[in-house]
Amino acid sequence: MSTERPRLGIGVVGFGWMGQAHSRSAGRVGTLFDDRSYDTELVICGDNVAERRDLAVNSFGFREAVADWQAVIDHADVDVVYVTAPNMLHEQIAVAAAAAGKAVFCEKPVGGTPSQTARIEKAARDAGVITGVGYNYRWAPMVQHAKNLISSGVLGEITNYRGRFFSMYGSDPLGLLSWRFLVDEAGHGVSTDILSHAVDLATMLIGPVTDVVGTQETFIRQRPLPKEGGTHYDRGAPGDPTGAVTNEDYAGALTVFANGARGTFETSRAIIGPESQMAFDVYGTKGALRWNLETMNELEVFLVDETNTAPRGYTKVRAGDRYPYHGNFVPGDANSIGYEDMKVIENHEFLTAVAAGVQHEPGFAQAVDYVSFQDAWLRSCESGTWQSVDSIRID
Repeated sequence: MSTERPRLGIGVVGFGWMGQAHSRSAGRVGTLFDDRSYDTELVICGDNVAERRDLAVNSFGFREAVADWQAVIDHADVDVVYVTAPNMLHEQIAVAAAAAGKAVFCEKPVGGTPSQTARIEKAARDAGVITGVGYNYRWAPMVQHAKNLISSGVLGEITNYRGRFFSMYGSDPLGLLSWRFLVDEAGHGVSTDILSHAVDLATMLIGPVTDVVGTQETFIRQRPLPKEGGTHYDRGAPGDPTGAVTNEDYAGALTVFANGARGTFETSRAIIGPESQMAFDVYGTKGALRWNLETMNELEVFLVDETNTAPRGYTKVRAGDRYPYHGNFVPGDANSIGYEDMKVIENHEFLTAVAAGVQHEPGFAQAVDYVSFQDAWLRSCESGTWQSVDSIRID
């Protein structure tokens, strides 16, 4: 009986930071998951910057790199297309990839607007292709452990949830006016970019949101115009010509969950202090949990002592090979893993689903779950009233 694994040919559209992270991950899975059901090959990369195309071939090992993204989709040896281009390009690329019968992994947001995401999901569903979306924080070993604790009932009935993603990437007023700050190129601001992570984790951990009231604000309204190839991490100088920011810096929400729990969500790219605080707190009738990306290898657990005699307080649980996936990277306890290790886990789970011919989760259906929340949140920001979260899935 043959033990040969199927080869999955990888095509990547957009070779910035995230395209490179996925390409590295596709290469690393073979060294970390001996029991995998597939092998990978980096076939072709599409990017409009010549230096990135050279990098893809000469440093990453792609067979070829092209300026025209359509050539990635048309390539006969490509089985899986990774869409890591700017947000407002996602729809045409992902829809074309699905129409060509390719499995499609799209970085969040799948669409720059809720309606785009709904259209992309329908196109992929109609084409019958397997999809994935980059909600990578699901795959942190301590988040997986938190999920298992909640599912086991050790926290009792969940009553409250606090989710947030505070990042300083847009806190510098001299940070360039890259595409991320423009509604025509990025779609909405932090509600599209990073709030999606916070809400997706809540949905995975405790279930869907049914009602929301929201608020938003743009704190830095003008930014220096970018030079050629500039990103949101680059900096202008005082006196440089500026342009208007056209999407939101901050998003906040009060929510009701389907299980009756109450929740809050906040996200900001213009805050000072938290560098990358993708975090959650879960509160139940018998205990509580809290996790923060900035200390991603730790989970804090508070459990009620029913005798009321033990000292009270959170216990810090350090990651180790007893928890999901961690042992694939390092043995023992308190030996840390990092951000791109989550991307490797994410890619392994997605490629395993592709090799098996089964739909991956999170896929485009889960992306529609989030934008249904976002749609209600946007309506609430406009009306100033509570709004019900109704699915915007297109039948």
